[in-house]
Amino acid sequence: MNKKVVIIGGGTGTSTLVRGLKQFPVDISVVVSVCDDGKSTGKLREEFDIPAVGDLRKVIASLSETEPLIRDLLEYRFNTNSDLNGHAVGNLLLTALCNITGNLSVGIKSLSKVLNLKGKVLPLTEDNVSLIAKMKDGTVVKGEHHITESNKKIKNIYYDKKPKVTTSVIKEITNADMIILSMGSLYTSVICNLICKELKEAIDKSKGKILYVCNLFTQPGETDDFTVSNHVKTLNKYLGKRKVDTVIVNSSKIPKKILNKYRRDEDKEPVIIDKDKLDKMNVNIIEDNFAMVYNDNSIKHDSIKLSFKIFENLINK
Repeated sequence: MNKKVVIIGGGTGTSTLVRGLKQFPVDISVVVSVCDDGKSTGKLREEFDIPAVGDLRKVIASLSETEPLIRDLLEYRFNTNSDLNGHAVGNLLLTALCNITGNLSVGIKSLSKVLNLKGKVLPLTEDNVSLIAKMKDGTVVKGEHHITESNKKIKNIYYDKKPKVTTSVIKEITNADMIILSMGSLYTSVICNLICKELKEAIDKSKGKILYVCNLFTQPGETDDFTVSNHVKTLNKYLGKRKVDTVIVNSSKIPKKILNKYRRDEDKEPVIIDKDKLDKMNVNIIEDNFAMVYNDNSIKHDSIKLSFKIFENLINK
């Protein structure tokens, strides 16, 4: 029987991770927050009063075993002068299925069968909730995309109303052999799940390892000047009794030309590995050359290499 892995996160980071992990003999469940409110997702939330579908779409596309054309179809955005402008096809499909079935989770299950998903995609909640951040300068910012764009340092985050975590999320986490806190926006992709009491309690009840895949770069506003141990400490602050057991970090040197581009265009720096502090926290460190340069000069994790290290750690439990 395959080991059960639950990934908590969303966006590009989680999509990159599941694209590699689905190649290994594991049962994958991905818990995705539904508080995104930008672009196509934001328009659909406002019009149809549904949870955010954008991050769900990205993970569904990455887990799909259908031909690349279908994945491209889900990610396709209309470029027009009409109301369709900017909408992703996958977002429209999920919105339609949510209305047809009356439930986002059921809608995702239906689409998962059609697209032959190598795993489960689970929305954190069926509630239409908004994320709020209190910044270190005392200002309060509502809405995930406003939080991200503010570039202010976050003190803490919370929802405008208490979301009811879905029972399937609780069940999968409780029975997990490994819980992976994915790379991606630390607060708006990962911690926005951990602030839910039921989810935190499910992690405490689980006997699975807690593994964190650390980001390659810092993120303005969310993790300025953060080292690896700062990322782990922040996650541990929001976790319950159980804390991060293992952290995966990148040790490869990033080409100077690309590094300068990230510094200039996005105000990002590579995350520094501070082993001494991690050792004092009793965190197991897995380090390797995980950074991969893509054709557009962007850098992401090597999904296969990363997934192999995760699988190796999982079976050596």
